[in-house]
Parts: sequence; C-alpha cells; structure tokens
Amino acid sequence: TPPQNSPKARGKSPFLSPSTIPHIPIPPAICAPSPLGANALTAFQNSHREIPGFFVVIPAGGAGTRLWPLSREDHPKFLLDVNLCGRSLLQSTWDRLLPLTTPARTTVVAGPAHSHAICNQLPDLFSHNLFIEPGPKDSMAAIGLAAAVLAKRDPEAIIGSFAADHMISGDDAFLSAVAEAVEVARAGYLVTIGIAPSQPATGFGYVRLGESLNLPNAPNARLVGSFKEKPDARTAAMYLATGAYRWNAGMFVTRAAFLMELLKEYKPELHDGLSKIAECWDNESLRQESLAEIWPALEKIPIDNAVAEPAAAQGRVAVVPATFGWDDVGDFSSLSEMLPAEANQTKILGDHSLVLTEQVAGGIVVPGSGRLIACLGVDDLVIVDMPDALMITTRARSQEVKRLVKRCKDAGWKRLL
Repeated sequence: TPPQNSPKARGKSPFLSPSTIPHIPIPPAICAPSPLGANALTAFQNSHREIPGFFVVIPAGGAGTRLWPLSREDHPKFLLDVNLCGRSLLQSTWDRLLPLTTPARTTVVAGPAHSHAICNQLPDLFSHNLFIEPGPKDSMAAIGLAAAVLAKRDPEAIIGSFAADHMISGDDAFLSAVAEAVEVARAGYLVTIGIAPSQPATGFGYVRLGESLNLPNAPNARLVGSFKEKPDARTAAMYLATGAYRWNAGMFVTRAAFLMELLKEYKPELHDGLSKIAECWDNESLRQESLAEIWPALEKIPIDNAVAEPAAAQGRVAVVPATFGWDDVGDFSSLSEMLPAEANQTKILGDHSLVLTEQVAGGIVVPGSGRLIACLGVDDLVIVDMPDALMITTRARSQEVKRLVKRCKDAGWKRLL
C-alpha cells in the first residue's frame, strides 16, 4: 500500500498538488531492446541505455483548448495527470527519457506563466535548463532556441525534441527508437520517429516512408518521402492500406548545429534572431534585453513547415519507423481511450462515486466540481463539470471544443479560459 500522501494513493483527481509531488530517483538503465521497423524485423541493440552527448528538449507549450475546461491557459494539459497514474504528462515525459540522458542534459522550453509549476513538478530540472520564451511562437522558435543555446554549450550536441503533453505506451520500443534515431542523426540527418498507425486517423499528420538508408548502426532508418498534412477520412484510409505511411508525432532528433544550419538556409531571419539570443543567454540582463528586442519579431511557424518539409525534399530528413503506442491526447475522445472501463461503459476521470449512470453507453465524464453527476439514457457524451464551468458535447464532436473556447472569449469569459 502506498503512503497516504503519495500520488498513487490519491488517484482521484487529474490535478497534482505540488506539495505531494515526490522527488523521483533516476531509474536504473535496465531496459531491454525491442524490435522496430516497418515489419518489426530488425532489433536495434542498445543494451547500455544512456547516450553520451544526447540532450533532451521538452517543449511545454500550448493551451490545450480541446480539453477545456479541464485544461486552462494557466494550467494546461501537460501539467495534468490525465490517466490517473500519479504523474502529469510532463513528469511522465521526463521519466520516460531519463534512461537515455541525465538531468544535466534534459531541458524544458516553456512560457513564463508555467515556470513555477514546472519547477514544482520537476525538482531535478536544473534552473539553467529551463528555457523561458516570452511568448508563444510555435515549435520552430521553441526548439530552435534550445538548439541554439545547446549548440553553444556543446558544438557536438545531439538533441531530441519530445512534446511534454503526449502519452506513450511501450517504453522499451520508444527508447530503442530514440537511440536508433541518434545514430541516424550522427550520420548527418534531421530524424523524425514515425508511429505505426492503428487507425485511419484524421487528426494527425503523416510521414511517407522512402528508401532504406542502409546504415549499419540504424537498420530500420529510411529517408522521408514526404510529410503529409492531416488528411480526410478517405485519404487516411488509403494511407493505412498502403503500409507506407506513419503518423508524424512531431519528434525530432538531430545535431543541434545541423538544425541551426538548416534554419539558416530555409529561415535565415529566424536563425539570426535565435543565434543572437543564444550568444548572450548566460548573462541574465543581456538575455532579457535581447529577448525583449528580438523575440516579438520572430516568425511564428511549426518546425515541420520551417525546416523538415523543405529539407525532406532535398533528401536530408530520415525517419525511424517505430512500434510503440502513441497519442497526443488532443481531445476528450482520445483521452477516453486512455482510461480503463468495462466494454461500452462510461470512462470516468476522477472520483467514480460522483458519477451514476443508467442505460448509458460510452462517453467520458470528468467530475471535477465535487457534485454528483447522474446520466440516464444518453450515449457517448463528454461531460466536464468543473467548479466554474460545465461543458457538454459528444465524443464525435470533441475535436470542436476549441470553438467553444473562442465563443467564451468573444462573450467576455476569458477569465475561465
């Protein structure tokens, strides 16, 4: 039985109390290699897990508007324990990657509003490894900032960028895929990890597999044929049928200096701005001056559009096909898939005693207000009951919750966002 104040013992709420978050010791490197690749034929051997010179970058941004009112601007989904495991998505990401690196080589990029909560949840995060961006500028600026600073600290640094708010199952396969991606990065590529699709999803982008790279230290690596935007249902089904496409999970591994080279070639103004910031990063006063002067003018663009797509067209981007389970927990429908329940029963994120159902199939209920929620004869609903807001929709339309967020903002309810 866990101690009374441990996260495992609580398990009733997706919100973690900073006072009860324990100091987590570094896990031993005992993970075994697992088979990867398009047909899971080749095992990538990585018996010694820690990778010298490998730096982890965890972008912790986004408001998680599709998970409103559970996720808010000041407490986004990466700070939540969305599957009641006792660890937030951010903490789980940290735990998952630590076998490959050390706290000294693990960095987080976030906005100033979340810095205090991040430090509370990650007591082992070094203060100089928390990179605060003054405002959201999308993934290229966030990852580029980390790359510029880390390239200055270690010109040979290999970085891996992994979002703070994704869920992954199959840690062995994940660690092996990342370790193989590092080997490909050493060969001079920008590397992404392609997830084997389990369904013709329309909410994810896709990567088309190209020719095998035939690298002796990375048997599963292929060139990226092309990146594809989120498809419609028919196109997604076609992608799945060919077997030549993988989900684009937004994971990138490369030499920090190489990423800056690509940025200089494709987005020179963004490269120059980030480089100037990195030059004075270790001087607090100069850093704040340069951020105030340069950051607002930086282009807001995803890393895929900025460098990955044009570099792929020139054969400079590789993909490691992987077999682990992955979800970006992008809406309440995908969140419900993460929670345990009997077949066709309602999923509950929180205290089960607060939810009563009769002749109800499917759906997800978040009893966050402490009130009793009683449902009769309604199927596949999403009910999120918080102390200050109640949101009801269907699972089928859960991707559209962000429209409600916009309506709330327009109607003057910004304080609830």
